[in-house]
Amino acid sequence: MANAARDAADYRIHTLMTARQAISGRPGGPAPHPEDAGGPRTADDVLQADLLTRVSRTFALTIPQLPHALRRVVSNAYLLCRIVDTIEDEAMLVPADKRRLCTQFAAVVAGRSPAGSFADELAPRLSSSTPPGERALICETPRVIAITHGFSAAQQQALRACVEVMAEGMASFQEARTGSGLADLTALDRYCYCVAGVVGEMLTRLFCDYSPAIAKHRDALMPLAVSFGQGLQMTNILKDIWEDRQRGACWLPQDVFRESGFDLACLGRDPQSPAFERGLERLLAIAHGHLEDALRYTLLIPKDETAIRHFCLWAIGMALLTLRKIDANRAFTRSAQVKISRRSVKLVIVASRLSVRSAALLKALFRLAAFGLPKPVRRRNVRGD
Repeated sequence: MANAARDAADYRIHTLMTARQAISGRPGGPAPHPEDAGGPRTADDVLQADLLTRVSRTFALTIPQLPHALRRVVSNAYLLCRIVDTIEDEAMLVPADKRRLCTQFAAVVAGRSPAGSFADELAPRLSSSTPPGERALICETPRVIAITHGFSAAQQQALRACVEVMAEGMASFQEARTGSGLADLTALDRYCYCVAGVVGEMLTRLFCDYSPAIAKHRDALMPLAVSFGQGLQMTNILKDIWEDRQRGACWLPQDVFRESGFDLACLGRDPQSPAFERGLERLLAIAHGHLEDALRYTLLIPKDETAIRHFCLWAIGMALLTLRKIDANRAFTRSAQVKISRRSVKLVIVASRLSVRSAALLKALFRLAAFGLPKPVRRRNVRGD
């Protein structure tokens, strides 16, 4: 789509937000969540906030939007998942070592193995390419796990189930990795479930444990949570195609590109291939469909739970704008070329604050943010069972 049309869509979003502000008569958005005071931050809170900032600027931005009663456990959950990610991404570990360490870490989270032994083994095996923040996280594993084991039984069960699925799934995909892509869309669904959909399920369990009003919608939320996670993960996969390729990984489905006339074994030789772009377009449509489910998920959260809605909406908005940048520059060769600007992030935040309670306005903003993307395609059974 032409850049002028995209700029026009951005302008319409800005106009709609301005109108909303004029109607509400207040520029600041919703009132703070009643639990946000929550008392002074503890040393554990400071540690987790510091580690979050060092390993993920996105989640360091979104998690503090949650109610105080959820903030600590969700921060901890993300750090646990990031430890598994660190094992998966470590280039100096062979698949057998990755499986053993993933299994060991799942046992650590479950309380069956000491965290110190795990950290002492993994930390010195991290290569120079490991980001400093992830290195610090591995060294602080004992403290992170001590926080984990201080949560309620229901919260610990939610975290433990997530880490077990993620650890097993990531190890299996690392063992089967060829560098030429996944076999088909079902394999992509399964991969996205193991690394992101299961996180959506875990968050939903935590939200339901926190709020009886949310728990009433549990049966509807759980499948949408998996789709929500896949939408975010597919956005990351598409954004990071070329960096993944450089480290010998490819999470694109071979069948989609084969049908478009492109062989993923040739990935990188001709990034401007029309056949490759046709395959990319289909995946953009699928990711778009999953993000529609993400909005459906968010609208099932009671409108008074504005903090949780913000947490969801910021992720959806940033993912949508990233997909638009990818769609506008399908021949990109580096993730930096499709990274959204700080202005776009601010636009998402303001739009969320002005619209968080209104289903009609949120749907309108979603349509505007998705303007020009390939028509959404919805897939069922996204767990890849």
